[in-house]
Amino acid sequence: MAATFMIGDGLLGVLQPQRHVELWEKDAMGAERMVAPFRGRPGRRRLYGFIQIAAGLALAARQRKHDQPATERPTRSRSTST
Repeated sequence: MAATFMIGDGLLGVLQPQRHVELWEKDAMGAERMVAPFRGRPGRRRLYGFIQIAAGLALAARQRKHDQPATERPTRSRSTST
């Protein structure tokens, strides 16, 4: 679930950095201090958005590997030539 949030939040930060910062300033209690470094700096927010997306994708990939039961893991079939 955290990976999904990170990817989505990062994507919004990349596509609409000004609006995204404004939303966090107004509608999220206590987030004003967190978004202060991005105020008036859309390039900085975009960079952070790319970092969020990369971290979210890495987390999602890691979770998939660890959460998949051993019985459901794909097996490699070996074909023998005769």
